[in-house]
Amino acid sequence: MGIHDVSPTLLIQRAAEELKKDATIKPPVWAMFVKTGMSRERQPTQPDWWYVRSAAILRKIFVLGPVGTEKLRTKFGGRKNEGMAPEHFYKGSGSIIRKILQQLDKAGLSKQSLKNVHKGRIITPKGQQLLEKISSDIMKEQGIVLPAKPVVVETPETKEEKVKKPRAPRKPKVKKAETPAPAAAEAPKAE
Repeated sequence: MGIHDVSPTLLIQRAAEELKKDATIKPPVWAMFVKTGMSRERQPTQPDWWYVRSAAILRKIFVLGPVGTEKLRTKFGGRKNEGMAPEHFYKGSGSIIRKILQQLDKAGLSKQSLKNVHKGRIITPKGQQLLEKISSDIMKEQGIVLPAKPVVVETPETKEEKVKKPRAPRKPKVKKAETPAPAAAEAPKAE
């Protein structure tokens, strides 16, 4: 997997550039005035922070599997400076994350899913293809080459050996007999 082999920061920056080209992913009107969580003092200084956050959320969806808003709020939270008091952790803004998830769903990069008992967003093949394309471009630029998977060729002899190999019989479990503790030998009394 090339996505795990490249720098997450570089991957997110390139994915943000690709998401800018998509018409369905746009920052809302209030995006330039809002903070990204309780732990922040001011709004983001980057003019394209919405696309960067969208790319980071897309990567987190890929890495974490079925993931919901609350887990993403925890991932994008931070410590708030309380002055002289100890710092406390606060979650990130749920409204921003929900809007981005809705936009990623509309763009076809993620979708709602129920996997076993886990409910949340998973990445679609289109979203995975986007991230893999970006990561492969980064790997080519940096000269990173992944080793090829070894090909194991099975000959008919090795297949027969595997099939004919007898299984060792199990040893029956033997319960240890409970023996009473030996009585302490009485030492002769010195006269």
